[in-house]
Amino acid sequence: MCVLSGQAAQWISTIVIIAFALSVIVIRLRAARKPTNAKKILIPPLGMSTGFLMFVTPLTRVPLTYALAALLVGVLFSIPLIASSKLERHGGQVYLKRSPAFIVVLLVLLVIRIALHGYIEKYITIPQTGGIFFILAFGMLLPWRIVMYMKYKRFLKSFEATPELRESNA
Repeated sequence: MCVLSGQAAQWISTIVIIAFALSVIVIRLRAARKPTNAKKILIPPLGMSTGFLMFVTPLTRVPLTYALAALLVGVLFSIPLIASSKLERHGGQVYLKRSPAFIVVLLVLLVIRIALHGYIEKYITIPQTGGIFFILAFGMLLPWRIVMYMKYKRFLKSFEATPELRESNA
């Protein structure tokens, strides 16, 4: 049986995180080619919220101050995502338009998260680190999606929606 050293395991973990992050970026860019609606905006944070069940397990529990700090960092990280996401209308459909800065914002956030991960895991257990970064990711996703939903509703009201636009974006 082959056992990896701590440093080798950390490098493999980092490479896997980067691969997953890059695949998420590709998926998000492809999704921008399709029209959006209220469900597509609101379902991801609802689906992700089930991840809080991890805290049923004592191994993943963190002090409340750590959780609040992770949530605050996530909210701060959501600001560039909010600023770089816009809506536009094409042929009676609403699309999420990504600014060219969107990819740069995601990559910079990835680098910051990897750097923070390396620092934080020195002080708490690996399951707790996972919990902290889940809270950070949720803190990033939730405000971004709430603001996008509010922008979406304002966008629909900003022009006289045709019946097909109302039906396809319900």
